[in-house]
Amino acid sequence: MASMFRAYNALLIRRPYVAQCATAAVLFGAGDVIAQQAIERKGKNHDPMRTLRLSFYGGAMFGPAITAWFLFLGRLTFKSPTRGVIYRVWLDQFVIAPVVVGAFFTSMATLEGKPFEAKARIQEKYSPTLIRNWGVFIPTQLINFWIVPPQWRFGVVGVVSLFWNTYLSAVNASDSSVEEVDEVIEKEVKEVVHA
Repeated sequence: MASMFRAYNALLIRRPYVAQCATAAVLFGAGDVIAQQAIERKGKNHDPMRTLRLSFYGGAMFGPAITAWFLFLGRLTFKSPTRGVIYRVWLDQFVIAPVVVGAFFTSMATLEGKPFEAKARIQEKYSPTLIRNWGVFIPTQLINFWIVPPQWRFGVVGVVSLFWNTYLSAVNASDSSVEEVDEVIEKEVKEVVHA
């Protein structure tokens, strides 16, 4: 296990785009599998094309953009470490996150062959999803930019994103409101915790 960890760390340093895009593809796909099986309880009716779409989005669209973003944030210099953390979190959550949330719903509608649905999805799901994103990722990024080495920041976001991607997949696939999806997820989490 330690040798695999060292190899992954070396790949992150030598070829960050390859490592991080592959990681994003796996995490988005895994998030969708969890959404379909644990939340939606699809069982044998699992939609493999949906999982492939999410994996493709993660590896080919989200991964390269976020890798470039983290490399850019890492090159910024500030007069103090505290100021650096505050500005990086602000830039990450109030500049790129709004774009990423909108791009997610637009990309999913397009990859599903329904680009005409993108506007309606964004109108209905964008604001509540962005607010929930801030609740998850502002604290995550504060910790990430404060104590995590630069090559591992994408990984930290990736681990948190496994659960976030589960949520995004469920929200995107649902005809229900974001609030109704929240209720279903909350119920499922309580069942798992109390089991």
